[in-house]
Amino acid sequence: MPPFKRHIFICENEREPGNPKGCCMERGAGPLRELFKAEIKRHGLVGEVRANRAGCLDACEYGPTVVVYPDAVWYWVGSPQDVKEIVERHIVGGEVVERLLIPFEASSPPGLQEFLDNLPMARPKGETS
Repeated sequence: MPPFKRHIFICENEREPGNPKGCCMERGAGPLRELFKAEIKRHGLVGEVRANRAGCLDACEYGPTVVVYPDAVWYWVGSPQDVKEIVERHIVGGEVVERLLIPFEASSPPGLQEFLDNLPMARPKGETS
């Protein structure tokens, strides 16, 4: 089976109730991930796109937090309609859903790309950027 074309990571980190950082699970991340999976299936994208549970993505104040790779586009998702819009417009249509973007200075947290580039499993041996 070829690798997935896109991964949708949904933060399902759990914090103690009342934590000032917030908690994506407390804000409904679990059911939203299930809906992402259902939408992927509905659009016939099983095997091409995968919705994965993630630990803390360190954007707690915007949660539930979602990041789409390899695009490195970060979203906050507040409703089932947001999930459907991300799948239809971004995953299927290739259009970033501007209204749901997390307002980072860039579309990913500072230092993220450098971190990813330095992971030993980031690219097959012998390949360079």
